[in-house]
Amino acid sequence: MTATWEPVGTTDPILSVRQILALERVLAGDPEVVAGTAHLDRPVRWVHVAEAPDVGVMLSGGEMVLTTGVLLAGDEHKQAEYIQSLYRAEAAAVVLGLGRAFPATPDAMRRAADRCGLPLVVLHRPFPFAELTEEVQSRLVRRKFAAVSLSESVRTALTGLITADAPLQRLLDEVAVHSACPVVVTNLAHRVLATAGERSAVDDVLRDWERIARQAGGAEGDGWIRAELAGRGERWGRLMLCGYRGDAVTGRLLADRGAEALVLHRMLGGGSAHSWEEQSAQSLLTDLVSGVVPARQLLPRARAAGLPVNRRTFVPLVVRDCDPARLERTLRLLGLPGLVAELTEHVTAVLLSLARDQDADALAAHFATRLHGEAPPDATVVAAAGPCIAWDDVPAGLREAQHVADAVADTTTGLDLPAVVRLKDVHLRGLIRLLRDDPHVQSFAERELDGLLCANGTGTGQDLLDVLRTYLATGRNKSRTAQLHHVSRPALYRRLEAIQTRLGVDLDDFEQAASVHIALLAHDAQQQ
Repeated sequence: MTATWEPVGTTDPILSVRQILALERVLAGDPEVVAGTAHLDRPVRWVHVAEAPDVGVMLSGGEMVLTTGVLLAGDEHKQAEYIQSLYRAEAAAVVLGLGRAFPATPDAMRRAADRCGLPLVVLHRPFPFAELTEEVQSRLVRRKFAAVSLSESVRTALTGLITADAPLQRLLDEVAVHSACPVVVTNLAHRVLATAGERSAVDDVLRDWERIARQAGGAEGDGWIRAELAGRGERWGRLMLCGYRGDAVTGRLLADRGAEALVLHRMLGGGSAHSWEEQSAQSLLTDLVSGVVPARQLLPRARAAGLPVNRRTFVPLVVRDCDPARLERTLRLLGLPGLVAELTEHVTAVLLSLARDQDADALAAHFATRLHGEAPPDATVVAAAGPCIAWDDVPAGLREAQHVADAVADTTTGLDLPAVVRLKDVHLRGLIRLLRDDPHVQSFAERELDGLLCANGTGTGQDLLDVLRTYLATGRNKSRTAQLHHVSRPALYRRLEAIQTRLGVDLDDFEQAASVHIALLAHDAQQQ
């Protein structure tokens, strides 16, 4: 459900003094600001025509008062007190129609308005106050209605998304559509959990996030609007509109509606702040692995997510069969900065960020040893690429670590592997994993195994492939192969003979057997 965005600045339920003075009907009265020019952006809540000297006691703040000053003429003390009473009542401005009472601007009122900082406007031409009040009141009513309409539109859109079990990102996208500016969700430590909006604008915000985060507790301004994320007595994050170009009231409304939706989303099972951190890390690391987004463009996101990136050594790891929560807990216990994200089921990426003077290999081994110590033997595999000094090398490092982890998972026989497995530890199988998508390798595998693959849909073809796989993996040990397949040696010999006939090879010849073995490894890697 997508709502139509209204142009910014049209839904503010109030007008400023400056905006009112620019109205065509008001310009017909030839207005002149004679005092308080620095305060023309004050909001006007209502327009009030009053001639009483004590009108201040009738105001509640935010009014533009229209008067001819007929009851103030000839008494400078009353004129000054009149201005002061309006100031005390927090009036937005006073408009004086020049005429019989005051043919020119009264100095006493101008001086008092200057001292108070209250805008004083004089109209040089006769002007019916009724026209001004009618014009302004109708505009205020329309704007208040538009603000209510926008509020309900945003609430309806976001509620519909929550009802449809939409993810966090979809809700933020909706807020960004209405606000037409970057939207950022952070935890209380100012780490970015999620963003929405035009990608280039978001990147500009994240690029300067360290400075923005330091100022996050300060006063709002220049379109930066915050709304707290809290529920059930717990405050756990913030939603920020970054550089909103509309009026502050509408921006506040949008931020509050967005925050309400995020809190409701969380309360209804849409996750916690912690799970949003996991989603943020997952999105970042998935983009790094895929290579779809250049690494340089992802650097601001990594920095905003709390990962140290300046003068660091990055260690890309991929861990199989380990709970991501346990990985994060181990990082915290060891005091290692890093991001953790589940890429696929049973496969989790870990990106360590270490100081340049730290021993990256030793710390990675320490991390892996700690994990192995908490898991059953051989249950967890920690694969790694070499340390990366340059951020641009991280994507290739993560992909290499993933290839190594997959190569270990493909192994059908036990390997004596170190705590941290690298490409050199998986030998030929690792190379095949790296090259599995190469069309030449695919053609080679199909050509070498054609005699078995063409019958792979039959029970016999699959059975022969399984026997070949075991026979080669055991170093062509016939006794062990027969034992693993629960067949007699004569039966195994017949199957090996059938394999050789179909493939046109002699498996006793080392080079031919090696060629078939490589082809089978490539075929199996392509099936993953």
